[in-house]
Amino acid sequence: MLALRLSLGARPAVQVRRLLVAGASAGTGFLLLSALGHALSHPDPAASVLRLAWCTAPLAATVYLAVAVARADPATRPRPGLSAVGLGPVRLMAISAATTAVSCLLGSALALLVFLQLRGDLTGMSLGGGAQEFLAAGRPLPLPAALTLLALVPLSASGAVAVTLRPREPVKGAGRAARAYGRFGAYRRTPVRESFGAYGRFGRQLGAAARGRRTAAEAPAQEQDGAPAGAAGDAGAEAVDGSPAVVPPPVPTAAPSGLPWGVAVLAVGLAVEALTSRTGSADGPAAFLGLALTSLGLALVGPGLTHLCGRLLQAVRPGALRLLAGRVLMTEATRIGRPLGVVCAVVSAAYTMASLHDPDDPSAGPLVVLGVLLVAGCTVATLLTAAVEAKQAHTDTTASLRRLGAPAGTLRRAASLRAGALLALFGPLTVAVAELSAWPLGG
Repeated sequence: MLALRLSLGARPAVQVRRLLVAGASAGTGFLLLSALGHALSHPDPAASVLRLAWCTAPLAATVYLAVAVARADPATRPRPGLSAVGLGPVRLMAISAATTAVSCLLGSALALLVFLQLRGDLTGMSLGGGAQEFLAAGRPLPLPAALTLLALVPLSASGAVAVTLRPREPVKGAGRAARAYGRFGAYRRTPVRESFGAYGRFGRQLGAAARGRRTAAEAPAQEQDGAPAGAAGDAGAEAVDGSPAVVPPPVPTAAPSGLPWGVAVLAVGLAVEALTSRTGSADGPAAFLGLALTSLGLALVGPGLTHLCGRLLQAVRPGALRLLAGRVLMTEATRIGRPLGVVCAVVSAAYTMASLHDPDDPSAGPLVVLGVLLVAGCTVATLLTAAVEAKQAHTDTTASLRRLGAPAGTLRRAASLRAGALLALFGPLTVAVAELSAWPLGG
């Protein structure tokens, strides 16, 4: 009930994202039911298994979108004071997983109703022509098999959300930290041990309170002088359009580690595609393996290239605008770069498959178009949702910059600069990889 109340009381933007998850779940469920209908109409099990295997791509895209929407949901984000009313991190994780399951169940129910309507089980009027191949009209539909297939999306999405949003304790430092216990047995990972009587020494607490009041009193004075608290090294940043000095976010200490692995997988995929073109098996399983490896390589290099793009923006005497845009890209390299790499992989694979497709082949019907649109739409929606999540993560930084006097135009120009830099880097890369993949397979 609590998950339902949080779902109904969310903002319109959150509801729209949940409806996108429901729509993606409906499309994936319809494709799964179509694979079941094809298996009922054709006795060849190999073709039916192949159709069911092709549904894994829309299923993965739907689960990926559901995880991104759950991460960007502000209602299930841990906040101070919620643990006192029983809404700790574990409970919020469970609520988010339940909300995702409700959205996916709504989509699966819609897919079942549409499939039964097209079969003629509800009104007695079914589609004719080529639709009979995947509808299996006139044949009894095994309800347990249909419900099992429809349960794949809610179970997979809710499980992925639960794993992604599970509570984690940050471990600082290298090596295995010793487990320590804080006051009154509270578990924590810290090398500092606190005795039982430390909390009762009032002088220690009064001293800490006095230091906190002194820090709070010094912060407004530092902001009035033009140097906010904690800004040590970026206070002299060059102003833009006469605005006060803008203090960018701190530089991340480590870059994402997937760039070398992504380049290696991408090179192996292109090599496999070139090898299959020389052996004359461009339409065999090896060619699709090479295409899959190429797409996986593009997805893996996304965070590393985003971090590199942010670093290049700050090269050669950057001003405040380039510093702000570059450091945000470096900070959000994993959050934005991963879905951006997936979008590039989907676009490259779609271009390659379109170049290999024969227009006179009757096998490419509306189900293929539905699957392609579903995967492409889910990946783009995931990228936009990740951008919204990154914007929410920098709400405090944006508020601080506006409090210091930075105009709204500067922040918009920084966002436009980040988008332009990413497009300038990932656009040619996607086109080049798509051409390199399509050329050997097409030849």
